[in-house]
Amino acid sequence: MRRRHIHEFMDSITLSDVLFGPTGTVWLYSMLTVIIAMTLLVSIRLLLSRRKIGYFSMIVALGIVLIQYGQLIAKAFSPQMSNVEAFAALLLKVFAFVMINIGIYQLYNPTRKRDIVTFMFFVLATAAVSLTYWLAPNWLQSGDDNSRLLRPLGLELYLFVLLFLSFLLVNPRIGQNGKYQAILTVYFVTHTVHMANLYLFDANQPALRLLEQTLPFVLHSILFLFIFERVIELMQAIYMSSITDGLTRLYNRKYFQNRVHQAVQQRMPVSVIFSDIDNFKKLNDTKGHHMGDQVLKQVAQIVREETDEAGICGRYGGEEMVVLITDPDASAGALAEQIRSRVEAETIVTVSMGYSRLKKGVGPDELVKQADEAMYKAKTSGKNKVVGWE
Repeated sequence: MRRRHIHEFMDSITLSDVLFGPTGTVWLYSMLTVIIAMTLLVSIRLLLSRRKIGYFSMIVALGIVLIQYGQLIAKAFSPQMSNVEAFAALLLKVFAFVMINIGIYQLYNPTRKRDIVTFMFFVLATAAVSLTYWLAPNWLQSGDDNSRLLRPLGLELYLFVLLFLSFLLVNPRIGQNGKYQAILTVYFVTHTVHMANLYLFDANQPALRLLEQTLPFVLHSILFLFIFERVIELMQAIYMSSITDGLTRLYNRKYFQNRVHQAVQQRMPVSVIFSDIDNFKKLNDTKGHHMGDQVLKQVAQIVREETDEAGICGRYGGEEMVVLITDPDASAGALAEQIRSRVEAETIVTVSMGYSRLKKGVGPDELVKQADEAMYKAKTSGKNKVVGWE
């Protein structure tokens, strides 16, 4: 008997009910809450592992959004809402938007005192604008119908102001600008559709209502991808920091040695260039460590540019930089000379360089040692020259 009633109920549902009726509204918003909940879980996981305040802001914002859509699901069954309930729903919508944008900003920027002041300003501004919900009808002495439309107008227009300020203030200061602009654009279209349906059609235009309900799927899907890609960015940053030198951004010694070992094990026709900045200690002593760091970065940039297509480069230690040439057509001697001449012409220092080519019976450590000894010979025989291992 119960199964028969269920079948009768399902048969009675029409396409119009699914698209425009309460059933469709509940179905759409329920699916949307799943996307929001997934984004919330990712944010919680990131907060626990990264301890960054931006994820806490996102969690607060997404929690508010879940409450907001819970209200909308309840409204589908009981369309009539009191002024207090309507005010609470609208205020949640505004605060969710503010918190999401604060969270996105904090994902890419440290939270400073001025940011806290700005946040408090928007909280106070939102509170001030929210007063128009209760005061505007009294100022205008409107009837009940006009009062119903005028009450939310201040906060609804305030959202447009927040959208403009987000484009202006947040967008230039974060990564993934394309996705963020897409989020704001979809939000703008959604809010514009909502305003058009409410103030032009008294919320009775089915097509606009359907559009207003479906556009948030696009919005929150992009937001989910935004946070997920931020996870990927962080993982890449962690990995790169583990294999590169913090000052020069060249590969660190451990990673470079691993690559040399791999190349030798595979019997690739590789060469190693070993370079050392001449009189670097004297430079540090006379002009300071800041100048020394600047020179290191300049030399590293030249080495990186010259070896970009021929192999990889690393900082071996101190002022020593190394290159693993994997291109069989590249000449180690010619490449080393090109680096040496550019350093001499473009910086205030010179470099002594040695190189060695892999031969039968030579191991990875010995290959690097040969290049190091050739560099030492260049340094002890006049500096600012290139010497090959014989």
